[in-house]
Amino acid sequence: MSSARKILNISSGFQMHRGGYLPELDLAYESWGELNPARDNAVLLFTGLSPSAHATSSAEDPSPGWWEEMVGLGRAIDTRRFYVVCVNSLGSCFGSTGPATVDPRTGQPYRLDFPVLSIEDIAAASYEVVKALGILRLHSVVGASMGGMTALAFCTLYPKAADGLVTISSAARAEPFAIALRSLQREMIRSDPAWNGGNYDLADPPVLGMRLARKLGMISYRSAEEWQRRFGRERTAAEHDPGDSFGADFEVESYLEAHANKFIGRFDPNCYLYLSRAMDLFDVGEHSGCVATELGRSTVRRALVIGAESDFLFPIHQQEELAECLEHPEREVDFVSLPSIQGHDSFLVDMDRFRPAVAAYYDRS
Repeated sequence: MSSARKILNISSGFQMHRGGYLPELDLAYESWGELNPARDNAVLLFTGLSPSAHATSSAEDPSPGWWEEMVGLGRAIDTRRFYVVCVNSLGSCFGSTGPATVDPRTGQPYRLDFPVLSIEDIAAASYEVVKALGILRLHSVVGASMGGMTALAFCTLYPKAADGLVTISSAARAEPFAIALRSLQREMIRSDPAWNGGNYDLADPPVLGMRLARKLGMISYRSAEEWQRRFGRERTAAEHDPGDSFGADFEVESYLEAHANKFIGRFDPNCYLYLSRAMDLFDVGEHSGCVATELGRSTVRRALVIGAESDFLFPIHQQEELAECLEHPEREVDFVSLPSIQGHDSFLVDMDRFRPAVAAYYDRS
């Protein structure tokens, strides 16, 4: 059975990983398929930074989801076999509690009064949904990019909660290059006068900062090889505005502009800042100093790590290192390196390569 978005309300409060407390929270989620009588066929799907819980379409919501070609009837994660649950991340702006949500103690949006957000918080909040659904042990947890980080956090926080793990284009910790890029994106937003210390007018948000941050994000999500093949030095047919000597001359500039404009108004700026920073702060090995030690505590029996060779945001060597750290005498670990040219976004667009890799994992389940 499929479902449109549902909301789980937790009125008992929520303690944040790095301090701070939420008196209550809402968690938006969607599900597809049916939980079997043994309640052991559930797959928990974690999202990247910007998606909602709408991973794929359903009868209740037929609009295409962000992973439409991967999840569904007869697809790699087949909802005829699995009960798939996708939770909108804590801190996001698509139904789950975050900086844009009203603080019940003040009647005003949290904004920057929202506690420091961690990937562990996102994992712990998602576990509340799992418990509410009566699932004692998951078939697997799956995540790409930030979602892969959340899946790793989930397996360290709840070492007996899942049999399987799939991480795609992710990492056990952020590297300096990725931190630098995200730091600059956040600075672009915060430097926009309309941001106003986080207290922006909802009718007049920091559009310029969000546009620039999105453009830099799109550049980091794709590869130079794809830009060359896709655009080359193709010129745009559009003319400059009068008096604008530095308008877009090339198709690649128009492409970035279109994606930036599409992002405006769709995502809350403060939510973006919090989630971006959470990725930088994440480090599986921060407690013991060793990623392998932390991941070794999980009872996950099968793990799959996939990466794209052209990804420089979460480079392939991080995927290989993660697979090595997951090695355990009682665990089967597969590492798949794919020659996709679409960079970090390959898992969203190069379905001809990523879909068979994920399907092979679930076909052997």
